[in-house]
Amino acid sequence: MTQPLQRTVFVARDGVELVADRGGDAAAPAVILLHGGGQTRHSWSRAVDSLLAEGLQVINFDARGHGESGWSPDGAYALADRAGDLAAITAGLAVPFLFVGASLGGATSIVAVDRGLRPAGLVLVDIVPEPEAKGIDRIIGFMQGHPDGFATIEEAVAAVTAYNPQRRRAADGQGLRKNLRTGADGRLRWHWDPRIIDTATHVHHGDVQRAARVLETLPDLPVLLVRGLSSDVVGDAGIAAFRRQVPWLELLDVEGAGHMVAGDRNDAFNDGVVDFAKRVLHANAIQVLP
Repeated sequence: MTQPLQRTVFVARDGVELVADRGGDAAAPAVILLHGGGQTRHSWSRAVDSLLAEGLQVINFDARGHGESGWSPDGAYALADRAGDLAAITAGLAVPFLFVGASLGGATSIVAVDRGLRPAGLVLVDIVPEPEAKGIDRIIGFMQGHPDGFATIEEAVAAVTAYNPQRRRAADGQGLRKNLRTGADGRLRWHWDPRIIDTATHVHHGDVQRAARVLETLPDLPVLLVRGLSSDVVGDAGIAAFRRQVPWLELLDVEGAGHMVAGDRNDAFNDGVVDFAKRVLHANAIQVLP
């Protein structure tokens, strides 16, 4: 029987508290889940269940400025700050670990590797060093929209549906409720610090592109790219450019999924990531529990 998740708080080097759900045997290899910008750790709920069922340890945390984690008083939301958070989370691990990062989480993972962290493997979910500008612009446009929040959960659901019409609309929107907070005025707003989008996107992209060069020197680091085939963020040109840097790159195309791959096609996503995690961790001579 899967052990219940334990709410765990990590403290970043600048004092920001990072709230995580942690589960599985502490002696088992760990999968660290990094959600995308504007999301919370709850976006990984089904993936957590699948990974725990395979006997893996899971650390699923809210990124700084998101969800239950603290907001930086100094607006420190650069990828270097986020990579530092990963260093704090992995500092106490005595087992191999794998990063699974979606969008912003994937970019964070690349920068963390450049800054010296050495996971057993890397899963990048719908993000490459050279993403499609139109897709990134659409994400930023969505995140900048509705600065005054929503009067009802139904209004928030409608906004998400407009951004991602192919995703099946939830019957009551309660799953989305975890990504919202209630302000003093009673209105619902996204559960993240608006300052996370203050930095121009080209700055983040430059950081990722520079950091990704380190991957060329790490041929023993398995890298899996998971792309939603309906995504407007990762295109063939971006994959080709990334593959020139990382010739051993593995690609998992998920049909019927957009940028939010895990939510759009959770079954196919989980199967591919779990298989990769087990294979990579076995290659590190780690016995994954049945």
